[in-house]
Amino acid sequence: MTKSDIKLIENTKKFVKQSLEKAEAGHDYWHILRVLKSSQKIAEQEGGNLLVVTLGALLHDIADAKFHQGDESVGPKIARDFLQSEQVPEDVINHIIKIIENISFKNSLEGQKFSSLELQIIQDADRLDAIGAIGIARAFVYGGYKNNPIYDPSLKPNLNMDKKTYKKGNTTTINHFYEKLLKLKDLMNTPTGAKLAEDRHRFMLEFLEQFYKEWEV
Repeated sequence: MTKSDIKLIENTKKFVKQSLEKAEAGHDYWHILRVLKSSQKIAEQEGGNLLVVTLGALLHDIADAKFHQGDESVGPKIARDFLQSEQVPEDVINHIIKIIENISFKNSLEGQKFSSLELQIIQDADRLDAIGAIGIARAFVYGGYKNNPIYDPSLKPNLNMDKKTYKKGNTTTINHFYEKLLKLKDLMNTPTGAKLAEDRHRFMLEFLEQFYKEWEV
């Protein structure tokens, strides 16, 4: 990377950290840094444009729609305005905006409208952060934020949700494992992402087994 690229990345980190200062704990700046680290790790094996991967990872959750009344236009607009202020080339900006618009699980429920290696890398990294020990912690943090029940045996998971139903988020946290988290291992785009997902997926299954044992005591 050039010196200007390095400066751009540092400026982006500062902007994202400031923007997410009061974010919900599962979607805060630490989440961004974990996704960035995983994205770079996957990119080392899979290739791709490292600048796009880095900027896309940093900006992918700059304004998650579920914290903005479901408005999916907020994040792309904030990202575009920032990147234009940094005089980033328009083709790079457009690529990053498409990554932000297409990275989420809910959008994949309607069929992803854009694909690139860089999106696949960041999407894998974002999905890795949604599973395993950290994924479990994030699920319960968000469930608490939404005041969702932890578990209700009478409420069965909806395994065939469309995007509209998923966005409503009316589920228990345990059901969320079946409706999303346990599906992610098989939705990984890259061989590296798929390999990294294996242990995290296994840990979630072990957690659920222990959870049900304790629930029945």
